[in-house]
Amino acid sequence: MAAERRRVVVVGGGFGGLTVAKGLRRAECDVTLVDRQNYHLFQPLAYQVATGALSAPEIATPLRRILRRQRNARVLMASVTAIDLERRQVRLDGLANGANGVLLDYDELVVAGGSAYSYFGHDSWAPYAPELKSLSGALELRSRILSAFEAAEVERDEAARRAWLTFVVVGAGPTGVEMAGQIAELARDVLHRELREVDTRGAEVLLVEAGPRVLSSFPESLSRRAERALAKLGVTVRLDTMVVGVQPGGVSLRGTDGAGEEVPARTSVWAAGVTASPLAATLAAAAGLEVDRVGRLTVDPDLTLPGHPEVHALGDMVAVRDGSGGTLALPGVAPVAIQQGRYTARVIRGGSSGPFRYRDKGNLATIGRSRAVADIKGVRLSGFPAWAIWLAVHITYLIGFENRLLVLTRWAFSYVTRNRGARLIDRTEL
Repeated sequence: MAAERRRVVVVGGGFGGLTVAKGLRRAECDVTLVDRQNYHLFQPLAYQVATGALSAPEIATPLRRILRRQRNARVLMASVTAIDLERRQVRLDGLANGANGVLLDYDELVVAGGSAYSYFGHDSWAPYAPELKSLSGALELRSRILSAFEAAEVERDEAARRAWLTFVVVGAGPTGVEMAGQIAELARDVLHRELREVDTRGAEVLLVEAGPRVLSSFPESLSRRAERALAKLGVTVRLDTMVVGVQPGGVSLRGTDGAGEEVPARTSVWAAGVTASPLAATLAAAAGLEVDRVGRLTVDPDLTLPGHPEVHALGDMVAVRDGSGGTLALPGVAPVAIQQGRYTARVIRGGSSGPFRYRDKGNLATIGRSRAVADIKGVRLSGFPAWAIWLAVHITYLIGFENRLLVLTRWAFSYVTRNRGARLIDRTEL
């Protein structure tokens, strides 16, 4: 009698979860991938959707299409709301047919829920400063940013027009730096040729950072180069400055000296701080464990849940023990999740279960056209060489040949013409 095939449930269709599912394509198991959305989002390029450089389908690929040739895999669009470790079941709600409370059995469980931006206890700010970790957030920001320029075109009051032309980006990590640069280029290189009543080159882009420098995960020399590149684009960088309030008409700032400032701005973007997916807390509660201050669950060096070797957790929602009582310092970037996904797939297939080790391939951040910084194994680059490397890496990591070709074509056309073709305003997103 043939042995029963193992049932592997993978929760999350991001970089980590999708890598696990694909890594099991030749394994003797049945894989069920569960995600609230029906697509995989290439998050590192979400800001380009928000600024009209790319369209949504170019960075979002249906999960079923990705796994269409993998006969041992299926996709369920649903939310995981509970995990029973004793019975080895997950509860699914919000299925496409409206069903709730559906129980899904597993022999091996992989949870890769990712993370979201943290508003540091001020969730009431979210409606006024959308985030960039979701496709819906990127599309909403695109409509808000473009609508702000449209409003400035018809506004006759100078103070009100200035508020429409002021954009505040909160957080000077890679996403914030990239977003600020893109908004500045949109105003300077694209829209000033199309609008008639307002000079968009006078738009003000504020990049607000609570820390002492931009791109704090990069070497200090590259941070300085990035700040100079932002200044050349017309971005005003405000360091050592905290956001203490976000309202429909502006943001409230406070410096390290305690002095406050009100900035009239009709468009704000949130790119500061992260918090783990609620799935980390769900899994921790099921196992009787705690989460850390940013909501992450601590897992063993082999990425398994303590006391439950059949449960694997990875990506931004976990901290990994290093075997000596501490935790590994892993950045919240796609390569970490991808490497953890490959490792987990290998463990499930019966390979070596030694501790996970991350191979750091470096950091990249783009600032604008022909401007980027790169720190690759101690080699520090900026300007066009770093930008070319950034392009190559992101094209490589994109899912699907069609998307790679489309994005490369779009970038080439935009570089030559300084145009952005995905500048549609959807009023239902406002």
